[in-house]
Amino acid sequence: MKDFDALLDEAAAVPLAGWDFSWFEGRATEQRPSWGYADLVAERLTAAAAALDLQTGGGEVFAYAMAKAGTAGQRVATEAWPPNIPVAKTRIPQLVATDGLPFRDGSFDLVVSRHPVTTDWAGIARVLRDGGTFLSQQIGAGSNRELSEAMMGPLPPPAHQHPEQIAAAAVAAGFEVLRVRGERLRSEFYDIAAVAHFLRKVVWTVPDFTIGKYRAQLRAVHDEITVKGMFVSHATRVLIEARR
Repeated sequence: MKDFDALLDEAAAVPLAGWDFSWFEGRATEQRPSWGYADLVAERLTAAAAALDLQTGGGEVFAYAMAKAGTAGQRVATEAWPPNIPVAKTRIPQLVATDGLPFRDGSFDLVVSRHPVTTDWAGIARVLRDGGTFLSQQIGAGSNRELSEAMMGPLPPPAHQHPEQIAAAAVAAGFEVLRVRGERLRSEFYDIAAVAHFLRKVVWTVPDFTIGKYRAQLRAVHDEITVKGMFVSHATRVLIEARR
């Protein structure tokens, strides 16, 4: 087994662009939500003449859904994080480099978004046609709290992103909520490189994370993994589908 310093050096060298998590194979696992978000998107695409994927990341999920749906139509995505833009453009030709919604009113009959940093409910309602659908898998309240607390210490109970709050925000923007559902999902990390890379990549877990700043806390997690064989955390996800 590599020593602590070598593992952190390895984590620091992994590129951050895109949302391909294949590097974690054999080093970490995360339980997936039961609803199968990417396949749900593919199903919705079969009936969508014009669809928009917000905050597409590297475009992996939307490209998969487009390939599975196999239908013609307008397919647009947005992404604002500079490292992701060239990666996403290779998968989604109609990529707009923005974190906004620079589209005409009623441009789309389907809008989707996987793990958005924020959700512009009013803006999404504006660009959807009457009867159009918004489908999103959101980060839920207190996601990976165990990992956050391992770095930052005890945290107050999570106040945001509970399923009922997400549903209320949709209703306030004029949507009819078709379904909302949350799940708590087990994650296992088998070495400290996986922990450090995850925290570099999934920035909302510890917003000011750097390997140097949190080295002492990473050492404590490394010691726990050495004794127990893994560090266990739990992600929370919320699926919402709403009609304009």
